[in-house]
Amino acid sequence: MEENTIIAAALDAVGPRLKRMRSQRGITLAELSGTTGISTSTLSRLETGKRRPSLELLLPLAQAYRVPLDELVGAPEVGDPRVRLRPRRVNGRTVIPLTPQPGGVQAWKILIPATQTKPEPRTHEGYEWLYVLAGKMRLILGDHNLVLSAGEAAEFDTRLPHWFGSADGKGAEVLSLFGRQGEGVHVRAKSESRVDSADI
Repeated sequence: MEENTIIAAALDAVGPRLKRMRSQRGITLAELSGTTGISTSTLSRLETGKRRPSLELLLPLAQAYRVPLDELVGAPEVGDPRVRLRPRRVNGRTVIPLTPQPGGVQAWKILIPATQTKPEPRTHEGYEWLYVLAGKMRLILGDHNLVLSAGEAAEFDTRLPHWFGSADGKGAEVLSLFGRQGEGVHVRAKSESRVDSADI
């Protein structure tokens, strides 16, 4: 009986989690429907708890949100809890750590909300590499004001005044690598015929 109660509670929490995830990304039900092939009415019922989540519905949602399935259902932690890293809110963004060990180059997945905020460039010690996974990101780097789309990247010394956020009011997903001075990304192979549009 206790196990059934736990399962029921986990299923009840899926709807609010799905709604929060969609809201953080600034995606409408119609846009999500177009991406997943699930009708807007079914998505709405899922989010409000009027429709029970199923694997058939959750798999395309996990793919659309680029998260593991257990993040949608709130699966209990297994194995070493130190390896399971929790998302946190930083300056209105959702930051998901990807590297369990401290020190060295750190990796994060950053979900930039749809709301556009006033740029406030800052400086600090380190080196950062940003890769846009989805959406469009505005990057202010010194005197440069750039818009990076999915598939584009930028790397820079963080002692240069910098700021990044939503470029079009629709939010973005970004992969960030950050390290101390001298710990930037070391490219060992690069096609000479390709020019990186994010090079500054």
